[in-house]
Amino acid sequence: MNNFPKSETFSLHTVQSKIMGPNPLKLCEELLRGHEIPQGAVVLDLGSGTGITSCLLAREYGFATYAVDLWSDPGENMRFFEEMGLSNRQICPVKADASQGLPFATEFFDAVISIDAYNYFGRDSAYLGEKLLPHVKRSGLLYFAIPGMVRDCHDDLPPELLLSWTPEQLEYMHDMDWWRAMIEPTCGVRIERMAPLTCHDEAWADWLACDNEYAAGDRASMEAGAGRLLNSIGIVLRRL
Repeated sequence: MNNFPKSETFSLHTVQSKIMGPNPLKLCEELLRGHEIPQGAVVLDLGSGTGITSCLLAREYGFATYAVDLWSDPGENMRFFEEMGLSNRQICPVKADASQGLPFATEFFDAVISIDAYNYFGRDSAYLGEKLLPHVKRSGLLYFAIPGMVRDCHDDLPPELLLSWTPEQLEYMHDMDWWRAMIEPTCGVRIERMAPLTCHDEAWADWLACDNEYAAGDRASMEAGAGRLLNSIGIVLRRL
């Protein structure tokens, strides 16, 4: 078991009612260990979902956080943030489609954090350089936790993966070599770190323990051993 003091400030009920996949709090906390984001930084939580990772960033790290998501309701998220003791000076929910560009000034953010979301829009080779990097300050950092595979196997998908997910859904999952090849050609950014996150199994166990239809739908594959084929990939980039 890993040690996650910041994640553990959230009640089990809050975690289980808000997460939408492998525990994003633990993925985020491990990803940010030893981070270089300055105190009080302005950060973008890209693909923030229900806002629980945004709450972590604002409350436990002290970042001025913009919680940006296409599918969640900003009003509902703000009510949750207020329940968690946060004001609109600490955190701001924004509805936006990341794939179409972001409604922010250039070089607005000190850092970008994206937990279990970047794989939905970042698979476009032009996205990072054209749509995201312009909003990050020079020398700013980008932290991604991406659900992926240990080795890409799309040409011959193991049957255990298909118990819960379609081939189309699995197209969002790739390995570290695939992501490196996607990111490296982008001008103006350097890969600082890319490695598996060690909380992968624990984060999945937290998700599978949730009482909702999506977690239940993932159990068939995971109980058949699909977890050995999957990976949680941590990526840290720096804008040059």
